[in-house]
Amino acid sequence: MRRRRVTHAALATLLVLGGLSAAGTIPAAATGSTARHAGSSGTAVSAKPAADGVVTAMQRDLGLTRKQAEARIAAERTAATLAPKVRRAAGDAYAGSWFDPAKGRLTVALTPAAPTAARETIEAAGAGVRTVAHSARQLDTAKARIDRLSAPSGVSSWHVDPMASTVVVDVRDDRADNDVRRFVSQARKAGPVTVRTVSAAPRTFAAGTVGGDPYYTGNVRCSIGFSVYGGFVTAGHCGQPGAGVSGWDGSYIGTFQGSSFPDNDYAWVSVGSGWWTVPVVLGWGTVSDQLVRGSAAAPVGSSVCRSGSTSHWHCGTVLATNETVNYSQGAVHQLTKTSACAEPGDSGGSFITGDQAQGVTSGGWGNCAGGGETWFQPVNEILNRYGLTLHTYTG
Repeated sequence: MRRRRVTHAALATLLVLGGLSAAGTIPAAATGSTARHAGSSGTAVSAKPAADGVVTAMQRDLGLTRKQAEARIAAERTAATLAPKVRRAAGDAYAGSWFDPAKGRLTVALTPAAPTAARETIEAAGAGVRTVAHSARQLDTAKARIDRLSAPSGVSSWHVDPMASTVVVDVRDDRADNDVRRFVSQARKAGPVTVRTVSAAPRTFAAGTVGGDPYYTGNVRCSIGFSVYGGFVTAGHCGQPGAGVSGWDGSYIGTFQGSSFPDNDYAWVSVGSGWWTVPVVLGWGTVSDQLVRGSAAAPVGSSVCRSGSTSHWHCGTVLATNETVNYSQGAVHQLTKTSACAEPGDSGGSFITGDQAQGVTSGGWGNCAGGGETWFQPVNEILNRYGLTLHTYTG
């Protein structure tokens, strides 16, 4: 089967040489001896500097100089590695953590009851410390109680905000009816809750069939997320188990082997018929194609970039984790919210920080002309759910 611009042989050669050119049109993937297996935790972190394409996109979308972008990527990599360690050190006093771009380090929230030794250990590790009212366990429990409620369409989403030490519930200003007020009243009984008014409703980013470099399921166009051994992961709302998938050229790729939506928004597609996998995120000619070396989760406040078949390559910041989003089709849990834009057809596409896979595009609001927010389903959850192994690159 032929691919535009880059053939199988050329792609394999580029991988051996340690990088990929800005082909921007390859469906997810191919393999060679240079690829390695990363476990489902995907915590391998490359010591190599940030790829030029990531730096360029961060300069454009986050308003940074090249030096600032490179420094931020290095600091975010340190924060992602430090986050699970400081959580263990904090114990029951842990109240959340996030990356502080202004200070270039991880900040850890602790309850007033935190032992002095724990504070000293966390600060000695290089993280900042902030005292807040509620522990992460209290906030997670409150959110879990809200997750069990039936949300009306006027409620957009809810998530734990460790910086404010509260559960934030977003409601739309044009839908503040009796059902919304009843939901908010019940939510407040669950624990510490702050209600915000938002103007837009979340939606998924699937689209009808158009030209481009996507994959298709019937008349639905979505985007490939990340290569795994045997296929790729993507959004669950793009297809049901057993559904056939075709590539950008109309040829058969494979079949949806697992899919969940709503409640979750993830799926995986088996690959065959001459298609194969590579650990690559497309740059679409805007930036060079990006190699994937692991899946260490980026903390709140970190930069993140997104690739999709409609709006191509855009960057933003991680705004919240473990957010429940109330789409018209039903609530989806454990999503990560970002300030990166997306548009119809981008569903299922890649979110990546540096060379670390983060998740697959679920939905959002707005567009890439006027801005907006986008949610992704964390990739490690998908890997663990289906027992998949992320296809990563080492070189």
